Amino acid sequence: MNDTDTKRLSRLTAILTQLQTKRLLTSTELASRFSVSIRTIYRDIKALEQAGVPILTEEGKGYTLMEGYRIPPVMFTERQANALILAEQLVLKNKDASFVRDYSEAIDKIKAVLGHSVKDKANLLAERTRYDQNLNSKRSSDNLSELQSALTNFNLTRIEYANEAKEVTTRLIEPFALLSTQEGWLLVAWCRLRKEFRYFRLDRIKKLHVLTEKFTPHKMTLQEYFDRYY
Repeated sequence: MNDTDTKRLSRLTAILTQLQTKRLLTSTELASRFSVSIRTIYRDIKALEQAGVPILTEEGKGYTLMEGYRIPPVMFTERQANALILAEQLVLKNKDASFVRDYSEAIDKIKAVLGHSVKDKANLLAERTRYDQNLNSKRSSDNLSELQSALTNFNLTRIEYANEAKEVTTRLIEPFALLSTQEGWLLVAWCRLRKEFRYFRLDRIKKLHVLTEKFTPHKMTLQEYFDRYY
């Protein structure tokens, strides 16, 4: 096997991992990731299909793998997947580029074993989480896991929240994003009481109850939120 064949085999394996990691991928995204032409990606996808990989093409959207393909013997629960995504955000702050690259490739392989539903939620959580290292701060909340679940499942959430003056109010909120700062974790959520997006410090949430009632997802990314409101 010559060097060209080796590179192509490595790329085909990596493309398969990417397809297992994300729900949809376009030829443009794949071409950019592997620094090849779109025509090369077309040939690679065809080669994978000929090898028996069930790749589906969603017209105008991209490529996806048939649900259930290569179900692994070990599966992650939704909360376990969320914990891994949170760890990924921390690692991405590391200054060592090779360490970040290796860990990102490992996370891709972990995501590849997730079912479509859990995978979509894990990717949403990754997009809606910002992490600044606060390694010196004390643990200030037991609610992070529940809020991650409420965020990705679009569950309306009731909290009892204390303001700076320690006055407690009951709020119905629609969790949108989680931000880690030097002071601790902040939740960005639509507050139905104030009828606007608000920041909530997790250490000021006295009680939390994730309801079964769903809310309509807010159709914007975290960056679009920052651009729109700040």
